[in-house]
Amino acid sequence: MEMRHGGPEHALSGAASSDSVADVAIVGYGPVGAMLGNLLGLAGLSVLVFDKDPTIYPLPRAIHFDGEVMRIFQSAGLKDAVSAVARPGTQGMHFVNAEGRTLLIRGGTAELGPHGCANNYYFHQPELERVLRDGVARFSNVKVCLGCEVTELTEGPDWVEVAYRGSGGSRLGVVRARYVIGCDGARSTVRKAMGTRMEDLGLHQPWLVFDAILKDENLPLPGHTVQYCDPARPMTYCNVVGPRRRWEIMVMPGDDPAELVRAETIWRLVARWIKPEQAELERAVVYTFHSVLAHGWRKGRLLLAGDAAHQTPPFLGQGMCAGMRDVANLAWKLEAVLRGRAAADLLDSYESERAPHVRAFVELAVRLGAIIQITDPEAARERDRRFEAGGPEIFEFPSPRLGPGLQGAEPPPAGLPFPQPRLEDGRWLDEVLGNRLAVIGVPDVIHGVGEDAQHRWKSLDAVVLDRPDRTLADWLDAHRARAMVLRPDRYVMGVAQTSDELERITARLPAAGVTLPQ
Repeated sequence: MEMRHGGPEHALSGAASSDSVADVAIVGYGPVGAMLGNLLGLAGLSVLVFDKDPTIYPLPRAIHFDGEVMRIFQSAGLKDAVSAVARPGTQGMHFVNAEGRTLLIRGGTAELGPHGCANNYYFHQPELERVLRDGVARFSNVKVCLGCEVTELTEGPDWVEVAYRGSGGSRLGVVRARYVIGCDGARSTVRKAMGTRMEDLGLHQPWLVFDAILKDENLPLPGHTVQYCDPARPMTYCNVVGPRRRWEIMVMPGDDPAELVRAETIWRLVARWIKPEQAELERAVVYTFHSVLAHGWRKGRLLLAGDAAHQTPPFLGQGMCAGMRDVANLAWKLEAVLRGRAAADLLDSYESERAPHVRAFVELAVRLGAIIQITDPEAARERDRRFEAGGPEIFEFPSPRLGPGLQGAEPPPAGLPFPQPRLEDGRWLDEVLGNRLAVIGVPDVIHGVGEDAQHRWKSLDAVVLDRPDRTLADWLDAHRARAMVLRPDRYVMGVAQTSDELERITARLPAAGVTLPQ
């Protein structure tokens, strides 16, 4: 068992006793749990983190995140460190049929995307996890217990009692936290304690996933991702980072999973691209790609995030991304509630906003998988004809709105992420705003609101910019607006033309002792 408080080894003492109460306990210290630890640590909350594994899992798992997730890393002060272990995905994804014809290219770009960074990144998960854990080590208010398995959760009147034990099975102790967040994956202990129901969205397909490390990075392999839409054996190839490459190979009827993971079988399956002497086989495993969504992400003081709340097949590369969006949505709401700035029912908006957003990505990944996984030759030929005629609309990358929540019935752009421009003074927008609520607009609209709106802004420590620079003014003009409210997670709450409209948007902001309007 390893205990960490900041960076060095420690025992869980005062904050982990049953006589004191931490603000938040996080169960699970993968990328999502570590990201939440960073965000809550940065907010100054007292946090306990538990993970049953004593060290970072050393083999590759997730390999992709998008520009919005890089922006979340930026919000925790980790953009540079993450950039050092990730590469921008500038070359896109090619869909190739059995004859080798390119059916469709989802183009990448070297240009910066709307979030002020590349649109896609590839990485090696153990390296990313080390960066995130090093980030957590900055905060003395975050204590981490590795090799600690949470065994029981008991709700009290104002806290949850968390019982845990070491990897050897010995009982270590009991702690209390005001909220417990389950970031503990598909077999979530927290979800089981909540009794949350999982909705099956239809895909349960086994695939062989194997990772290789090239001995020579100059081998003539594609620099882009390739979807091999071959009905005889659908495959995916990914250029990950550095010498790392991944192949995902669909398990066909009659395949023996034990035989598939043998090195001889793997090298035979990819013989057209690479030979055994050209790479080291790092990992080979048969996964079943699932598509499920929890109903009930919050039960009192227990909440879920990441794979504990939803699982998606990897065809869009959005599994980890969804979890990162979860904790970006949840962290600022937890801070507002725990600081007494908002009523606890603010946390009810977490699932109502995030679940429809996640569903849009999962359902698209399922539909995309159904197209890639076609094994009937005639159906594959029909698919190829549709591709060559212009490609189905399914391949447009979605930008779904948040579900019902703080934006209420406001029309778009409410519920959509706000872009991150570089301002006229050279700074990025988020460098100016920090992780705070923002009200941006022209002076007469902003200063024309009443005392209640001003009180809400002050209670939530809002940044008020009443003289937007040209970049922000142009955005307002394009949306026929003169003011806007941005949430701390950089989603738009609403845009206004008048002070009255701005007051109505502001009224949806939580404030201490104020229940959210229905």
